[in-house]
Amino acid sequence: MTPPSHLAYVPFISVENMMRLVHSIGIETVLKELADAIEHDFTRWPLFDKTPRVGSHSDVGVIELMPTSDGDLYGFKYVNGHPSNTKQGLQTVTAFGLLAQVSSGYPVLLSEMTVLTALRTAATSAMVSRHLAPKDSRVMAIIGNGAQSEFQALALKAVVGIEEVRLFDIDPAATAKCARNLAGTGLKVTSCNSSQEAMEGAQIVTTCTADKQYATILTDNMIGDGIHINAIGGDCPGKTELHKDILLRSDIFVEYPPQTRIEGEIQQMPEDYPVTELWQVITGQAEGRKSASQITLFDGVGFAIEDFSALKYVYERALKTGHFLQLDMIADPDDPRDLFGMLSRAAEPA
Repeated sequence: MTPPSHLAYVPFISVENMMRLVHSIGIETVLKELADAIEHDFTRWPLFDKTPRVGSHSDVGVIELMPTSDGDLYGFKYVNGHPSNTKQGLQTVTAFGLLAQVSSGYPVLLSEMTVLTALRTAATSAMVSRHLAPKDSRVMAIIGNGAQSEFQALALKAVVGIEEVRLFDIDPAATAKCARNLAGTGLKVTSCNSSQEAMEGAQIVTTCTADKQYATILTDNMIGDGIHINAIGGDCPGKTELHKDILLRSDIFVEYPPQTRIEGEIQQMPEDYPVTELWQVITGQAEGRKSASQITLFDGVGFAIEDFSALKYVYERALKTGHFLQLDMIADPDDPRDLFGMLSRAAEPA
């Protein structure tokens, strides 16, 4: 049987190689570079195909596809969100993604995205906070100390300059885990007994809970003037984290309104409730933070362009560092019209 040609192979970044790549660069450097890559693509927002993600919802979770293209490359991510998975020893979120050339349709990268989604979500929060958080913010609260929490803390440290993180989770073991993982990172870590306590002195508040329900993680009386909120917990229809009154007091910033109105905090509001698109703030077409007393809210649900940016970033970095495998993924017959002949000859003795 004739061995496959180079056209048959697609670079694949496994979980092992993703971890090697991150460690070879340094996690805070990766988070900073990812934040810059995502911000750059936000400046190119009009070039991208945009559609709300395609979801298959069940009583226990959701499975989604997130596609986009900038006209040169096409990308998609497969991702799930199953909050009860942890009770079975499984991840709440798993993901993989692909990049392909628009010109030929040939894939150029297949990658794990469970780790990469955690990195890109944190990098997005940090990039948004760079534009919306109070100047010289140094203290953040993280409400929900699951799989995303450490990434959020390190991204805000690397990009915004956060020095102290105040933690709360309804499960003390999750808070202990997060505090343990952040030890030695240069952050002052304070474990708290309530959301209210965690928010004392914080200029930035990040909510990242996973329960698939209408919940009130933050109430209006907990939010003082001048705070920036990153509401980035796993989102879907019927799942929120903030009391409606907080939204009424805040200036709300979103990625892609048609998706956020389905999945985000603003699903609690009328369909025409005013929001500002982040790409317009980044390109100077809309105002972000206007005053020290303003409450800014990033109603983050995660959008395909952020995953596209992350895939493109690791593709370029992996090819330079060698942290990838080659998968024999594309059928490549000698005659592109004779796929059957290639299959038939595969049965012949060598």
